[in-house]
Formats: sequence, structure tokens, C-alpha cells
Amino acid sequence: MSAEHTKPAEHVEWGNPAGRGEPVSAAAPFGTGSISLRIYPHDRLDAAGVVAEATGQAVLAAGHGFDGVMTSEHHGGFAGYLPNPLQMAGWMLDRMPAGWAAAAPVLLPLRPVALLAEEVAWLAALHPGRVGIGVAVGGLELDFRVMGLDFAARAAAFAPALPRLAALLRGAELGELSGDRALFGCAARPVPVVSAAMSPGAVRRAAHAGVGILFDGGSEAARLRELTDRYLDAGGAGPRVLIRRVWLGDPPREAFERQSKVYRGYSPATALRHWRGTGFVCHTDAAALADELASLRAKVGATCLNLRIHVPGVSAEAAREQIAALGHEVLPRLRATTTDTDTTATATATDPTRDTETDADAGAARGAGVDPAGAADAPPMREVAPGNESTTQGAQQ
Repeated sequence: MSAEHTKPAEHVEWGNPAGRGEPVSAAAPFGTGSISLRIYPHDRLDAAGVVAEATGQAVLAAGHGFDGVMTSEHHGGFAGYLPNPLQMAGWMLDRMPAGWAAAAPVLLPLRPVALLAEEVAWLAALHPGRVGIGVAVGGLELDFRVMGLDFAARAAAFAPALPRLAALLRGAELGELSGDRALFGCAARPVPVVSAAMSPGAVRRAAHAGVGILFDGGSEAARLRELTDRYLDAGGAGPRVLIRRVWLGDPPREAFERQSKVYRGYSPATALRHWRGTGFVCHTDAAALADELASLRAKVGATCLNLRIHVPGVSAEAAREQIAALGHEVLPRLRATTTDTDTTATATATDPTRDTETDADAGAARGAGVDPAGAADAPPMREVAPGNESTTQGAQQ
């Protein structure tokens, strides 16, 4: 192999596979105009049942018009969350006939950056164009305690890790990882990355790292618009993912209220002052729900939507009914709407800056694939337990 082929080829920008200036297809992870579904484990199932139900719901979502699915991370049996979101995303992709999956968020300070990049890149090699990854600082002390890590050091660990992950997943700055075939392949087909960002410092950090942003499910639109503008002003050009909790029909209000209290019990005051109610958008009329979601997307300046229906107490049967109803009645109406925020989602990485502001939120996703037949110039082979709620801190997605 010639020396000129030992380096990754010049890469296409991660948010813009077709070339700069053209929007990413909704079929791509975090694509402009895409509508995806967040999937969470059900609290009345054992481990095998959780895997079967979650992957089954991913198949159902793909069959009812959702462009992709997302998973997220907490540890220690924290109610309604998984410890292995990337692994679950892979299991979902194995079963889904179409669509993408993103672990969003993965708690980046809990694992070595190179290890996470390798795992994402190899999953993308198996499922080219269908893998995304989102990352977060992490806000739940339990997650760090069970891993034997210093909760107070998480922001300092996250700041340099984010730009490095972004570079590795576009096949750049590989260094001693240059012999990894999957990471090498990311130069031709990068994996898009988003970062949970709920403060001005966090959106600037994402912009400087060349990644997209993921907004939480409960903050009011005016606050998120302010953060969008800060991101754009800082040169951010990646996806802007808006999570909204939704329900079509008569909602399970008690379950929503319980989950809202859990989130409020460990989230920082700086985040709480921007929340509105339980954060759920509920309507008995599909057109009204679609209209409100379209309006929120426009007000925030989001490029895509990520919908959530799960909270502890919502049965698997009710979740499946919602997936089918949203896909049949709401998504077609949403897709018929157009906004001036459906803009090109491209990104250019720059050197990161260290912000004094940090967010204690969970976060986000990123995606694209790797062509396994990839290139002739490939490198050579070389539930919260009762009583835990008050001792944990974190953020809601």
C-alpha cells in the first residue's frame, strides 16, 4: 500500500454527505426535517423482555413512518433508562428493515473517547448511513459513583473529549488509531455527532467542535431559541435536534407528573427556571398536535424533531398504540409543514475552547455510516431503587 493511502482521504462534511450547501436527507441520522422516536425500557419487564419490547417498538416505529430511533443512558437501574444505549441501538438496527438509530445521549465522561469512537465506527460499518451518536456531560451523580469516577470532574473530562470524538468519527486525527479500518472508513462516510447543550457555554462548545446540538424535552421555546441563536452565532452548522414529549389522546397525567417530579428533584436550578409544566404536548386532535409541534420547531429554530412518549407507568401496550397513532395521524401532517428553519445541516470543526459554563444535562446523538466495502485504499489490518432519588443529580431528556 502506498504511503499516500495511509491517511484518510479528504472527507465530506459529516452533516452534508451530498456536498456543502445541500441539506441532509431526512433519511440520514439527524437529517433535516427528520422525525425520530425516543425509546425507553418498560419498568414491568425483565431484562430479556426489555430488549424484546424495545427492539420491537423500533421495528414498529420504522414501519409507521419514523425516520429513526434514539436511546439514552443512566446506570444503577435508574427508572426508565438503559446502561447500554449504543448496544441497544445496534440490536434495534439488526431488526429494523429501514431507518437509523442513535444512542443519544451516551455519557461521554464515563468511557475512553477512543473506545467509544471505535464501537460507533464498527457499528456504522455494519449499518452504513444508519448510525448516529449523541453525547452528554452527565448530570446524575449515581452514574459516576457506580463507575468509581469523580462526578465533579465530568465537565473537565468532557471538554477535550467532544472535539476528539468528532474528529475520529469523520476519520481525522486518527494518530495511532489510523490502522483501524472502521475509523479509517469514516473519512469517506462520517458518523454525525450531536451534543446535549442547554447553556450558552455548551452550545458554543458544540459549535467549536463541529457537532450538532440536542435540546432537552422540557425547556420553553423562547429559551431554546436563544440557545439556537448562540449556536449559530458561534459558527454552528450541524443538526439542531428538538426533543418533545407528546401524547395523542387522553394522556396518563399521573405518570407524567411523577416523572416531572423525579427530574425536578435532581436537575439544577439554572435548568428548572426554563421548564414549562411537565413538558408534554398533549392533544386529542392529531391536527392540533401536529400544528403545535411544527410551531415549536419553527420557534426554536430546530432542524429536526425527536418525539418521546415513554415514562415509567406507561405500559408497553399503550406505547405501541401511541407509536402507531402518531405514525398514522400526526407524522403525515408534520411532514406536510415547511419552515424556514429546515436549513442545511453542515459543520466545520475548529479548535475547541474551554468554557466556564457547563451543562449538567443528559444528551444527544450523531450518525452516518461506513461503507464496509469501502475502499481499495483501506489501511493494513493491524428503576431508581426507592430512596435513591434524592441522592442523584442529572438532567431530563
